[in-house]
Amino acid sequence: MGELSLMGQVVRLAYRAPFRRQKSEFVMAAVLLGLGFFLINPIIFLFAQSFSVSKYIFITPEWGLENWRSAFQIPGLLRSLGNSFLIWSVVVGISFPIGVLIAWTLARTDIRFSHGLEFLFWISWMMPGMATTIAWVLLLNPRSGFLNTAAEMLPFVESGPFNIFSIPGIIFAHVVANGISLKVMLLTPAFRNMDMALEEAGRVSGASNFRTMLQITLPLMLSPMTLVFAFQLLRIFQSFEIEQLLGTPFSFFVYSTMIFKLVRTDEIPQYGEAAALASITLVLVALIIPTQRWIIQRRRYTTISSGFKMGLIKLGRWHPLVFGLVVFLISLLIVLPVVFLGVGSFMQRAGFFQFTPTFTLMHWQRVLTDYWFLSALKITLILSLTTAIVSPLLFVLVAYILVKTNWPGRGLLDALIWGSGAIPGMLAGFGLLLIFLFTPGLSFLYGTIWPLLIVVILQGNTLSINLNKGILVQVGQDMEDAARVAGAGWWGTFFKIWIPILMPTMALVGTFNFVLAAGATGSVIMLAPTGTMTLSVLALEWAGSTGQWEAAAILSLVIISFTVVVALVARGLGLRLGIRHDGR
Repeated sequence: MGELSLMGQVVRLAYRAPFRRQKSEFVMAAVLLGLGFFLINPIIFLFAQSFSVSKYIFITPEWGLENWRSAFQIPGLLRSLGNSFLIWSVVVGISFPIGVLIAWTLARTDIRFSHGLEFLFWISWMMPGMATTIAWVLLLNPRSGFLNTAAEMLPFVESGPFNIFSIPGIIFAHVVANGISLKVMLLTPAFRNMDMALEEAGRVSGASNFRTMLQITLPLMLSPMTLVFAFQLLRIFQSFEIEQLLGTPFSFFVYSTMIFKLVRTDEIPQYGEAAALASITLVLVALIIPTQRWIIQRRRYTTISSGFKMGLIKLGRWHPLVFGLVVFLISLLIVLPVVFLGVGSFMQRAGFFQFTPTFTLMHWQRVLTDYWFLSALKITLILSLTTAIVSPLLFVLVAYILVKTNWPGRGLLDALIWGSGAIPGMLAGFGLLLIFLFTPGLSFLYGTIWPLLIVVILQGNTLSINLNKGILVQVGQDMEDAARVAGAGWWGTFFKIWIPILMPTMALVGTFNFVLAAGATGSVIMLAPTGTMTLSVLALEWAGSTGQWEAAAILSLVIISFTVVVALVARGLGLRLGIRHDGR
């Protein structure tokens, strides 16, 4: 009887195997088609649109080079691409050394409150670039900036020396917005994992702390620094709002603001010419990707071994100076923008102290009762909260498929995820705009919240999926096997085993994508007509088009408030719901 029972199980498994294989192939095909349609198809459609001279590419296809010829006749088109490289290279050249030095200070020295200071750099990153840029406009506006007004009170100063509406102003805005904080966030954990014995060997040989850092620490940290640089290389074409706000007044365009100008023109939108410019950018991105991979794969350095030794470098008499410089930088990144956003929002006219009364609640009363503010707040909260809930669940499922299954097509799916990470948000949004406008049966979605939801949910997919992959790789298969033996199905195993293990990472992913969604501008502005504007798009509209800097400051404070608060709550919730090491 036992042999017959065993034979019956073998027969049942033999019949189930083809079904399971077909089911896995069906699920993988659905995942590839679903993600591919929204991640890669817009780029393919955009490239095809650059050669299309027909309004409806799928109904009456006509092809030609007219769009490319017209595009190259537009004044300043190629210059806008050069401007993108200029801004990126100078920003990285300034922010990278500063970020490395601060990361080394926080991780390798005995500076006080190092973890608290590191967390403040996280707070700086959570503040949307649009909000900090508006704050610095209030400070450095050549006509009414607070710092210029203060400088003009000096007897030897005739006019304010600062001008945020300039190329140096754009570079400065990028550096203080997230250029430094992002690098500190990424590099500090890597510096903390370095073996202290390696640095001790340098000091035993007679080298000073500074020389040890230059000759031992930084060369050994070349691998993580290379990874961060490669990550920054893919972000050459990611910026939009800073250049749109600060560059447009003096006709300075980068590739993204030029595309926006062509599509959102007061005359007939030049979709074909904009698609041609976007296609040039795609070619450059395609060249950058192998360069980035070559940089990553060149070298590896081991900094943790079986004899790992922890320890910190004593700053000694330099501690007050170093601590003061780090606190001063954090003040520039966080305190100063928030304070002057608040001050400007309560002034009758930001920067003008000669008005009577100087301070008023008028702007707050008007904004908080404004229809467009309430609509934008509702849209932003829906997008952010939906993204914070959906993205962790969606991306952990994709990560599970990549790590814990042997389904066919996993390599293609992984390549799709990595490839989408190199596509600038402006291009992704523009590609989706073309699809929703010119694809029969989809045009009714344009002007609704659904295209915005698609963009904000998927914009953080590369980092989110790879964070989950890193945790899944660490967990042994025996835990899942034990759950299956106990009678749990796949969904039961997923929610009872994987979700508790992954909860801190899922909270991090949800927080990360919440912040991205709340501050998204370049990726959604093409898909956000008047009825579906987010707070960041509305702030750009009020500040850039109508000069309502006080109202834009209020919007910035609102964005900063709920992004930081929700991010902190989500982080605490993730730590509470995850696996604890104290037995509770």
